[in-house]
Amino acid sequence: MEAALSPRTRALDVFVELLSQLDHDPESSGPAFYDRICEAICRLTSMERAGLFLYDDTRKLVLPVGSHGVDPGLLSHVHGTLEETPIAQRALADDVVVVASQQLEREVPARYARFAGVTTLTCTPVSAGGRWLGVIFADRGGGNFALTDDERHTIWTLGKTAALAASARMATTQQSRARLLSSRLDLAREIHERVMQRLFGLSLVLGADVELGREERARCADELQAALADLREALSRPLVPGTFDTQTTLREELERLGRHYKDLPLNVEWDEGVEVPAKVEPLAQQVLAEALRNAHKHARPSTVRLHVGHGDGTFVLDIRNDGVADAGEPSRGSAMGLRLAAVEALRLDGVLEFGPAESGEWRVRLVLPA
Repeated sequence: MEAALSPRTRALDVFVELLSQLDHDPESSGPAFYDRICEAICRLTSMERAGLFLYDDTRKLVLPVGSHGVDPGLLSHVHGTLEETPIAQRALADDVVVVASQQLEREVPARYARFAGVTTLTCTPVSAGGRWLGVIFADRGGGNFALTDDERHTIWTLGKTAALAASARMATTQQSRARLLSSRLDLAREIHERVMQRLFGLSLVLGADVELGREERARCADELQAALADLREALSRPLVPGTFDTQTTLREELERLGRHYKDLPLNVEWDEGVEVPAKVEPLAQQVLAEALRNAHKHARPSTVRLHVGHGDGTFVLDIRNDGVADAGEPSRGSAMGLRLAAVEALRLDGVLEFGPAESGEWRVRLVLPA
C-alpha cells in the first residue's frame, strides 16, 4: 500500500515545494521557476521533454518561458498563435490534457509537426479563473505513447501551478501599471496647474492690444522661464519603473518580432560597433514593438526599413514603412503607445518623433544620449 502511494506522495511533495516558493516570494515566478515546473513534469511522469509557453500581454506575443530536456536556445525560435494551434485551443477550451499522435501538422503549425523528432505530443492548459494564460507541451522524445490517468492528473495539476505563478506575476504587473497610471495623472495635473496656467496668463497679456513697457516684457520673460522650469521639473519624474528589466536585448527582441510579424518585409541596417545603452534598452524595445505593431496593423508595407546607428554621442533607432493609406490621418486611438514613449524619451534627455515623412512613408525615430 505504501509503495502504491509513493508516486502520489512524491508529487505532493513537489507541489508543496513549488507553492511554498511562490508563497515566500511571489516575484520568483520567473524563468527558473517555470523550468522547475517542466522538470517536475518529467520527474513525476514518463515525459522526457517539456516546454512552457505563456502569452505576454505587453509584447502581444506567445513566448517560451521554461523548459526541460530541450535546448532553450532551440525553443526560443519557436513562435506561433493560438489560431494555428488547434491542440492548444482544445486543451484550453476543455481544460484538459490533450494527446495527439496522428497528423500533427493539423494540430500544430506545420513547420513544427516534426520538431525535434516529435511523434506524439501532449498539450496541457495553463489557465486560471477563466483566463487562458498559456500551454505546456511535453513528449517522450519520440515514439507513440498513451498517458495514464495519474500522469494526466499530475501534468494537469502542474499546469494549474504554473497558472498560479503566472497570475501572481500578472497581479504584480497590474499593480505596477496602476501606480504608473497614477503617476501619469499626477504629471498631467501638475503640468495643467503649474505650466498651462502660467502660459494662459502670458497669452492673455501678449494677445492684448496694448504696447508693453520694459518692466512688463521683463515680467513676461520671467513667467516664461518659470513655466519652462516647472515643465522641466515635471518631466524629470520617471514614467516607467527605474528597475524595469525586459530580460532581453533589442537585438533579441528584433529577432523575435521578426519571426512573429513574418509577413512584414523587414530590412535591417545595424551599424557596425553600435550597442544599445543599458539604460535605454526598455524604451528602445518598446518603440520597436509599437512601430512594428502599427505597421502590421495600420499599413500594407512593401518594405519596413529599420536602422540602428549613432551620431554625435547619440543612439538612434529609425523605423520607416510605406503602404500607409493616409499617412497624415492615423486611425483614431493609434500611436498612443508612441505618445507615452515620447514623454519617457524626454525624461531621458532624448526625443521620439513619429509621423508622415516627406517621402510619404510613416517614420518613427528615437534619439537618445549614448
